[in-house]
Amino acid sequence: MNSPVHTVAENTTAFFSLIKSPVKFRLFLFQKLPAAYFSGLKVLDMQEHSCTVSVPFKWFTKNPFRSTYFACLSMAAEMSTGVLAMAHIYKRSPKISMLVISVEGRFYKKTTGVTKFTCEDGLVIREAIQEAIRSGESQTVKALSSGYNESGELVSEFWITWSFKAKA
Repeated sequence: MNSPVHTVAENTTAFFSLIKSPVKFRLFLFQKLPAAYFSGLKVLDMQEHSCTVSVPFKWFTKNPFRSTYFACLSMAAEMSTGVLAMAHIYKRSPKISMLVISVEGRFYKKTTGVTKFTCEDGLVIREAIQEAIRSGESQTVKALSSGYNESGELVSEFWITWSFKAKA
């Protein structure tokens, strides 16, 4: 029996509903991204154009300098961009491969509490995916994820460069 054809918007909404399920999301992290699971990363908000992910300051995420380890900050920043990418390729035809090809980071303040990373490049990511399908060529997007502390101060920024390519 053939499954019904859904629009890209319906697929994106379906993906977001999976992520919003705490049990399904934690199970996904445990199976596919155990470091994110043990670090306590959480998706706080997601829309077609933006995603916010938090990383706590706790034993598993801290460094010897009593701040959040940069790799945990990077992981949260990457997830804020990756959730958007995954939402836009979910159940797409043709299937799309996605790969991080570069990560750049800047650190402005010491992080000692919950840090929230927000990426607002979801529509740019969606356009690159559509162009990859249209052209048959790989497309890249350099997505910005900005991290803020509990006081709303910018503590770090990461630029995650993604490559998207339609599978043959």
